[in-house]
Amino acid sequence: MDAVRVALLREVLAGTEWLGATRRFAGVLRGSVVAHGGGLLLVGTPEYEPWHLAAHLVDEAAWSGTPELAPTLVRQHARPSDPAHLAVGPGRIAAARRGETLLVVAPEEPAPLLERVHDARRAGVTVLALGAGGGELAAMAHDTLAVPEGAELDLDSVQHLVSAAAGENAGSPRARRGFRDRLSRLTEALTAPPPAPW
Repeated sequence: MDAVRVALLREVLAGTEWLGATRRFAGVLRGSVVAHGGGLLLVGTPEYEPWHLAAHLVDEAAWSGTPELAPTLVRQHARPSDPAHLAVGPGRIAAARRGETLLVVAPEEPAPLLERVHDARRAGVTVLALGAGGGELAAMAHDTLAVPEGAELDLDSVQHLVSAAAGENAGSPRARRGFRDRLSRLTEALTAPPPAPW
């Protein structure tokens, strides 16, 4: 979903709880990674890998000048032969430490993952949950944005709203410029002369 579609979705959702909820959750996410600077781990379930959210957060990190937003996608079935950005397995969650943020995206309670998430939280990792409401994951998460089945929005749409809002720096004057400002910065970066050789 591109920025124009996100803007249209926001327009359609004006007056609903979703805009405030996604912006609030995105603010918590952004605040967590910026304040701690320890990195963002993004994980789903064996049946649902949030690779699309990972790609959008990488874009938002580049456009907003907030490299901490670029996540490490933790995959349940990663293989050593996969490309480096897709080869990070669940062992990375076990290695997570204080200052890092773990964002769990799951349409339903991720039972096989709960013990790893619990251990990460005990190690000082900030745990955020997007998707499944209630249950053990919500109880151990520092913050949750529930997307119940049958809600006006599906989990994919909510992820687009969260990633777009995470790229907006609510505390700066540039935040109000939004898409045009980000597009201008991207254009400047793409048209700038190459760096001088070493």
